[in-house]
Amino acid sequence: MTEIKLKKGEPVDRAIRRLKKKLDREQTLKQFRDRRRFEKPSAKRRRKQKAARFAAMLKARHAED
Repeated sequence: MTEIKLKKGEPVDRAIRRLKKKLDREQTLKQFRDRRRFEKPSAKRRRKQKAARFAAMLKARHAED
């Protein structure tokens, strides 16, 4: 379980921001959302291929600069 300790004199909103960043780094929320529903293996492959194509397109676009 992910937890953070409140530092002395630290505002709660800053602690919440630290918690959110930590959850993003650990990909806790992403994993939860992915496991919420079943995704067919073919759909998972298709989604990953689409993301890879998009990343390659961005990489190629910025390589020209």
